[in-house]
Amino acid sequence: MVAESEDTEDERFTIECPPVLTTERLVLRPPHEDDIADLAFLADNRHVAGMLARMPHPYGEAEARSFVAMSQNKQSGAAYAVTKADNGAFVGCAGLNVTDRGLELGYWIGEPFWKKGYATEAAHALVDLAFRVTGTNVLHASCRVINPASRRVIHKCGFQYAGQGMLNSIVAGQVPVERYRLDRKTWVSLRTWARS
Repeated sequence: MVAESEDTEDERFTIECPPVLTTERLVLRPPHEDDIADLAFLADNRHVAGMLARMPHPYGEAEARSFVAMSQNKQSGAAYAVTKADNGAFVGCAGLNVTDRGLELGYWIGEPFWKKGYATEAAHALVDLAFRVTGTNVLHASCRVINPASRRVIHKCGFQYAGQGMLNSIVAGQVPVERYRLDRKTWVSLRTWARS
């Protein structure tokens, strides 16, 4: 896919994010030092890391500390710890990242919390955030072709298939991915339809 010129203008990706996003069951907030143990525990899972580009395996306290420190850099996007609203349990991470294709949605949920709808709930909140606080006209997402759970999350958020490509994963090497895009007009239509 060739990026449209308006999709790659840097000023469109300045993200003035609220420090906390809330959904029905989740609180998305900046990762902090208190998350390091839970982050290291949940991220040290080859099933999780193998589906992502930048997560190493094994994943320990040093990697968790590095991620928390890096998440403070707003130039590269916005990173959130995904936590349960009822008890504050750390369940994963989600964010908006600036890539060569434009603004991209990313997320991962720890395996003990799979199949509970948390990824979809967090992704919906971040899609809304992306179109509300940035000037981007297109939001991107991708998933490995062998990851049907992530594909379902992407579809539930209204993204449309845009083709295939390759991803360089730290754990899995060069792997095929499906690429998706959601434009602002479609997002507005979906939001309007949901209210009627």
